[in-house]
Amino acid sequence: MTTPHITGTSLQTFRTGMATYVTFEDTEWEILKKFIEFKALKKKDHFAVSGKICDHIGFVVNGSVRYYHIKDGTEITGYFSFENDFVSSYKSYVTRSPGTGYIQALEETEFIIISYNNMKQMLNHPLLAYKMERFGRLVAEHYICCYEDRISSFILDTPEERYLKMLKTDPDIMQRVPQHYVANYLGITPVSLSRIRKRTVFQPSSINS
Repeated sequence: MTTPHITGTSLQTFRTGMATYVTFEDTEWEILKKFIEFKALKKKDHFAVSGKICDHIGFVVNGSVRYYHIKDGTEITGYFSFENDFVSSYKSYVTRSPGTGYIQALEETEFIIISYNNMKQMLNHPLLAYKMERFGRLVAEHYICCYEDRISSFILDTPEERYLKMLKTDPDIMQRVPQHYVANYLGITPVSLSRIRKRTVFQPSSINS
């Protein structure tokens, strides 16, 4: 892990990402900047690990991560995050309890991060409290919806339908993520994924209807 200074480009990317949920005035933004840091991970380094409290929420500036658990010695991939996504072991971050899963960089990945203590300070700051409270609520709502969609997909969709939806959401995922992780994420074997890919001609129009 390295901790160089935040670049102007990274900062602007982060501000644009925050604006998806809350827009900060210039005066507010200058204060907020004092509470954020930069974090860079090499490929296979971890943002969060099982058994330890996750102290940060991160915004992916460049790169990608995967969320996974280990059961009976086997890694089970549950989710991926890419540029402009917020990343954390959220339950651990909020409740201050040890996490049960891992978040690992799939490639060299850069984050803007907010520590738990800095978040508390912003939530108590007279000029930031309202918007940071709103930001937290809207981010939580977004990821609850993502979680519900994922559960529903496993109940209602075939593996091929899950594959096509994944390509619609993240069209370059097969170029950026190892196939065995993707298969695990879809709940199938790498062999089954290969068969689906062979019989599926990827046409954007076929999954936009």
